[in-house]
Amino acid sequence: MPLCQLAAGSTGRICEINGDESFAQRLREMGFGEAALVTKISGSTTSLCHVNGTRIALNHDAARSVLVELLPSGAR
Repeated sequence: MPLCQLAAGSTGRICEINGDESFAQRLREMGFGEAALVTKISGSTTSLCHVNGTRIALNHDAARSVLVELLPSGAR
């Protein structure tokens, strides 16, 4: 599912980043690499996320390009 659809408070594992290579590389540099765990803190238009010890906000289009698999509660 796209990161923008992850419910606030839920954690997912990043599976894939869609988009052109320079965009995907920039997301990886910010910590959104494949297999990283990301917790969505809040947001719908802008997604506030916690990844690799940092809070980062992504606009809706960027969050839509990050595909995650939902992890069960407590499976971090």
